[in-house]
Amino acid sequence: MINNEENNKRRITGSESAAVKSSPSTLAVKAPIRRYIILGERRSSNFWWACIVLLGSLGFLLSGISAYNGFNIIPFLNAKDVAFFPQGLLMSFYGSLGFLLSFYWWFLIFWNVGGGFNEFNKKDGFIRIFRWGYPGKNRRIDLSYSLKDVEAIKVELKQGSIAFGDPSQRTIYLKLKGKREIPLTGIGEPLTLKEIEKQASELANFLQVSLEGL
Repeated sequence: MINNEENNKRRITGSESAAVKSSPSTLAVKAPIRRYIILGERRSSNFWWACIVLLGSLGFLLSGISAYNGFNIIPFLNAKDVAFFPQGLLMSFYGSLGFLLSFYWWFLIFWNVGGGFNEFNKKDGFIRIFRWGYPGKNRRIDLSYSLKDVEAIKVELKQGSIAFGDPSQRTIYLKLKGKREIPLTGIGEPLTLKEIEKQASELANFLQVSLEGL
């Protein structure tokens, strides 16, 4: 009887350990697919600056129109204090320019230009790079490469000068056979040095290739 009870306990323990090994959480950790989302133009900073430019340009434009017509479109502005030439004319010009710029910016956000994802699929043996472009022929940019063509993950660090309008650039490249280099980081998406190092090392380990540039 004691031997039978011990055998039953061993069976139960064995079945429980098998269930833990095949649990969804364990399988998810070992999933052979990794995907990185690229934000593109739909970043919080772009929403902020697009709103600022739109409101500022509307203020300039309405001030110029008020100076031309001689009545106050904006309550807190006295049109009689602003001469149409040259102040009102310049305000109308800069307001129109800013209004067009803000519209263009909002269209970029709506289209999410540069947004997409990088997918690394070890299960099917391919890499997929997807980006949203401008409306038209190149609206959907969908590229696929074989994992066998990957030679390395390359990191390029360029120190710039903010004072001269040349910010630092940190880019991760997918290095393929034939000396082809495909950028993986988004345009205008600044990453810290720590984030670049972490993402590049994760990719190199996941794809089991060498890491260059660090």
